[in-house]
Amino acid sequence: MPQKFEASKEFANKKVVLFAVPVSFQQTDSQEQDHLSDIKSKGVDLVIVIAFNDAWVMSAWAKANGIKDEIASRYAMVIDHGKITYAEVETGGDVTVSGAEAVLKAL
Repeated sequence: MPQKFEASKEFANKKVVLFAVPVSFQQTDSQEQDHLSDIKSKGVDLVIVIAFNDAWVMSAWAKANGIKDEIASRYAMVIDHGKITYAEVETGGDVTVSGAEAVLKAL
């Protein structure tokens, strides 16, 4: 069930890393978990991973809610005290700019 989340309030005094992955349980998703302590050691207060379901489930959800059906891309953000300091979206099939290693370089 959807819940209201006030990101500007929750992120205001924190450094946050946000990863978004188009589907759950991809092989490349484990790198975020593998690098969690490295990311946290850079002064990150909160690491959030948003996972999207498969195209059929997302399509059914969108139709049921009257939303244009768009499958999200993989991306990563660093939010430092409410300001986005890094935001990159993958354009190809590889994980180059949205993985833990790229985010660590941006921190």
